[in-house]
Amino acid sequence: MNATAIINIAKSQLELEEEVYRALLVRVTGVASLREMTEKQHLAVIKEMERLGFKKTAGAKKALPASTKPYIRMVHALWKSCHRKGVIQDGSRKALRSFVKERAGVDDPDFMTFAQADPIISALKAMEARGK
Repeated sequence: MNATAIINIAKSQLELEEEVYRALLVRVTGVASLREMTEKQHLAVIKEMERLGFKKTAGAKKALPASTKPYIRMVHALWKSCHRKGVIQDGSRKALRSFVKERAGVDDPDFMTFAQADPIISALKAMEARGK
């Protein structure tokens, strides 16, 4: 990610008003515009924003897009529900893959057909009922 983007994220995270933000830029670099700054000045602004409380986070893991197939979404929802109720210990996607592979012979639940998913859904519903 480039320095300008990081500075804009920091501005948002710190909830700086425009006047306060511009004053910070001038105080740190003597320049009120990011476009007019050098890379070294950008880094100085980032360092100052970190001092003020900005936290850089590693790139967040992006969630996989939800399936367009309702029966696949049902499998994922039931798996999460069983985990929340304590019926299953490991609620991870890896554990769900293992469960599906064992029961349906498919490597990933997102690749199941309805015929393959139906017994998985029934099993998960029965497991969920035991957790209530």
